[in-house]
Amino acid sequence: MGPLAGLRIVELFCIGPGPFAGMLLSDMGADVLLVDRPVEPDWGYPDHPQRFLYRNRRSVQVDLRTSEGVAAVLDLVEKADGLIEGFRPGVAERLGLGPDACLARNPKLVYGRMSGYGQTGPLAQRAGFDLNFLSLTGALWAIGEADRPPVPPLILAGDFGGGGAFLALGMVSAMWEAARSGQGQVVDAAIVDGALNLMAYTYGNLEGGTWTPERQSNLIDGGDWRYCVYTCADGRFVSLAIIHPKFLDSFLAKAAVQLPTDLGDSTDVANWPAYRAWMGEVIASRTRDQWVALFDGDDDCVQPVLDLVEAPNHPHLRARDAFTEIGGTTQPSPAPRFSRTPSEIVRVSPGPGEGGGDALREWGFADADIDRIIGSAATSPTTTMDR
Repeated sequence: MGPLAGLRIVELFCIGPGPFAGMLLSDMGADVLLVDRPVEPDWGYPDHPQRFLYRNRRSVQVDLRTSEGVAAVLDLVEKADGLIEGFRPGVAERLGLGPDACLARNPKLVYGRMSGYGQTGPLAQRAGFDLNFLSLTGALWAIGEADRPPVPPLILAGDFGGGGAFLALGMVSAMWEAARSGQGQVVDAAIVDGALNLMAYTYGNLEGGTWTPERQSNLIDGGDWRYCVYTCADGRFVSLAIIHPKFLDSFLAKAAVQLPTDLGDSTDVANWPAYRAWMGEVIASRTRDQWVALFDGDDDCVQPVLDLVEAPNHPHLRARDAFTEIGGTTQPSPAPRFSRTPSEIVRVSPGPGEGGGDALREWGFADADIDRIIGSAATSPTTTMDR
């Protein structure tokens, strides 16, 4: 199932945005074969959540530090449409699995490279994590309250939004082109590049003079008192997005309150902090669920801020089957949705080596080759994060 059914992708084990890209592609039907390490890394606690991102894949364990392991991956590359690698720049080349080696084996291959800073530039070789990459783009600076340090936006804007999602889009685009031209290419997906593109609207407003660099002083960064999150009487929260006059008027009428007359023009940025304080007092007069009940019937742009336990049970998300229960887990369902070739979760994330034999057989390998590829895995505990 899925619009990418028929595509075969080799995914060399990495963390964060690489697996997220593989999840998107496999959810949409691509047959993504995970090349796992011969020994599972010691994450410090069992059932590491990185494995959660490997749904819909099967796994084969290969030791890339050996010539047999490298040969095994090149055999896979020969039958693949794409490859995902997330090593530090230069590591794949040292292993003998860089773009030149892989494209020589399969000229139509799309070689997807996932990194934080990109394959070139002064920081290309530097280690880092989502927060480090995001801090260079201006995005991190812009998120949070004015009188506090910037707030890490989980790993949504960097690893997943700026990284994995852009890698998946880039690979699909390149595989589409390769199907017509017969020529593969390298996709250099850097988190800093993707995050900057996610900031195109913000940078556009900055260029146009409608965005100020100060945190929490703009329309959609929590500066405008009409576009903000407030604390309710029970300590829970609601989000207000009542910027347009009709939504503001509806809120005032239903809440039975009037704008203060002594705080000045409510649209003047200089007066926003005072109006935020006033609205904070208004929202604190009711519980979250009381506010939800008050605004539940119309286009009022007032919604509860749900926690991670509540969200799967919200009526709207349940009606859309936004979560899938499979193998004793509750996972976000694949997105986006396709009317004719729907995506689906057909298997939970595999353990290292799980399902590899079946996958290799479906890829057309003979039993002797399957034994050789699976047998290329060593049992050394010294495998490093970047090999």
